[in-house]
Amino acid sequence: MRWPPRLAAPLLLISIACAICGAVGVASGADTDKPDGHSAATLRAQNNTLTQRIHTATLDLFSLDAQVEQAHSHLLSLQAQRERLDRERASVRLRLDVTRHNARAADRRLAVLVHDLYEQQSDPLAMVLGAQSLEDAITTLDDLSRSAQTHRQIAQVSLRAKTLLVALTRRLERQDAHLRGLEEAAARTEASLAQARGARTELISNLTAQRNLNDQQIAQIDAVARASAAASTQAAPIVSPSAAPAGARSVTVTATAYATPGTTATGLPVGWGTIAVDPSVIPLGTRLSIPGYGDGVAADTGSGVSGSTIDLWFPSEQQALAWGRRVVVVTLH
Repeated sequence: MRWPPRLAAPLLLISIACAICGAVGVASGADTDKPDGHSAATLRAQNNTLTQRIHTATLDLFSLDAQVEQAHSHLLSLQAQRERLDRERASVRLRLDVTRHNARAADRRLAVLVHDLYEQQSDPLAMVLGAQSLEDAITTLDDLSRSAQTHRQIAQVSLRAKTLLVALTRRLERQDAHLRGLEEAAARTEASLAQARGARTELISNLTAQRNLNDQQIAQIDAVARASAAASTQAAPIVSPSAAPAGARSVTVTATAYATPGTTATGLPVGWGTIAVDPSVIPLGTRLSIPGYGDGVAADTGSGVSGSTIDLWFPSEQQALAWGRRVVVVTLH
């Protein structure tokens, strides 16, 4: 906004006062310039965003914690299954060793039996003819038959058991390989979730640190604003001693809201508490208390601000639309 020529001298004095104070603000914490160009309103808006991001990240972290716990439980379950499978495989190996031992023993006993029969007399007819009686011959043949049949049965049972145990061993090996694959996948999932949880925790820490830093900067800006407001009050009589009223007084004005960014006529950035006035009605540098808005300082002018009207700055269009245009009774300090 450009100043009318008749206000050039007062503006020059206000600019000098602002340069000495550092900025013009209000006692309630109005926004001022910072060396990095950020205002308190900008930092508060950043903090609102940071708070929302921290809240979202915290919810994500809670979800990740549950997922990590589930993945870890699943991994422990797979490990327990594989341990049971290992015990079963060990039992099968032992049974297979016993079966193989029994089969070899049966084969040896059958071989010994055949060898003995060959050395003694392998012809059943000769054994019958050589027997003392028919009963002895039949008994001898029956004994040989039962012995041979027993050894054959032992050998057959051992062979079938060996076949079944070998098949069971292979099946257990396949199950073990499958469980190992599942276990490795579960371990990778748990590691990935743990990494994501660590990254989320670090993000929350960084966002919190940034928010704390913003809080410190806001506190510094508020301190400067309070000092600037006090200095502005002291400088107001120098700017326009005849216009500064003695004590507080009330004025009925029409207050219009706006939310456009930019710079005021005094060179300051627009911000909360920066009030545009008609200097012939409300002198620049005057502090105002506005119902429903708060405290501010007359630090701006405009071609549309004439007579008993003021413009109030809001950080968003929604807030400005909500205020609209109102007739209010303001208190001048």
